Amino acid sequence: MAKIKYYYDKKTLSYKRIKLSGVNKIKRILYFLSISIISGLIMLFIFFNFFDSPKEIMLKRELSYTIEQYELLNSQLNQVELVLDDLQRRDDNIYRVIFEAEPIASSIRKAGFGGVNRYKHLEGMKNTELVLNTTKKIDQISKQLYIQTKSFDEIALLAKDKSNMLAALPAIQPVSNKDLSRMASGFGPRIHPIYKTKKFHYGMDFSAKTGTPIYATGNGRIEKVRKSRRGFGNHVIINHGYGYKTLYAHMKKYIVKKGQKVKRGEIIGYVGNTGTSVAPHLHYEVHKNGKKLDPVNFYYEDLNAEEYEKMIFLSSQPNQSFD
Repeated sequence: MAKIKYYYDKKTLSYKRIKLSGVNKIKRILYFLSISIISGLIMLFIFFNFFDSPKEIMLKRELSYTIEQYELLNSQLNQVELVLDDLQRRDDNIYRVIFEAEPIASSIRKAGFGGVNRYKHLEGMKNTELVLNTTKKIDQISKQLYIQTKSFDEIALLAKDKSNMLAALPAIQPVSNKDLSRMASGFGPRIHPIYKTKKFHYGMDFSAKTGTPIYATGNGRIEKVRKSRRGFGNHVIINHGYGYKTLYAHMKKYIVKKGQKVKRGEIIGYVGNTGTSVAPHLHYEVHKNGKKLDPVNFYYEDLNAEEYEKMIFLSSQPNQSFD
């Protein structure tokens, strides 16, 4: 209840009650309303900026929990990446090597997603970086898993065909050479027998008497037969499949024809001295996907460990080739 105020009237020498006019009453009411409104606004400002409502407290708890789950998910994804990297290394360095398959290029395994920005809808949020990184990581792992799955499908098919591949590999010496005495010149820089200059020798020379049998070193199909007085002379090329081919040069004669299937150990011709050759011998080469390889690494069906070491030593001597 409002207090009643009085004033002292000097004329009547008495106290009289102060009566407010209508305007003053309105001013007073407006004053109190203004103070109340300002006080209320200040209280609302303090409340909304320094105190959380129950709903906000709940939302913040949910956001904090979501962030923790994202961080946990990222940690788990990092572990998945480590396992996937190990699978990829095993695939390239063990499985694909065993089955003679080319490793998958890192640029294919680790390739990103091209085209438009597929993550634009995730931008502009408070925790954009966390959500964006997690989403990108999931997409990347998904793609790598898809590529790895396809690789294992390929390996599975190669495994089914492994017996045929093993039979096709050039795994024996092309002439009978039990004591290794016929290995005359190996793979590498050698002195050319005619020009007497150092020249790279892309095969192995086996010295033998004219007419010595020459054997197919793996199953395959005769790709080429040719009679010539130059270069390789009379020679044969066998396509073994799986990227492998073998060349048999300077033959006296061959007894196979183009397109004919042959098996490992089957006689395909006889040692001679045709073409650019200084003595009866067989020049033998192994090719893989067009690249000439050192044949010494392909005699595992013929040689034990001791004999292989001896063959390595003999083939590495910097002597003169026969062609």
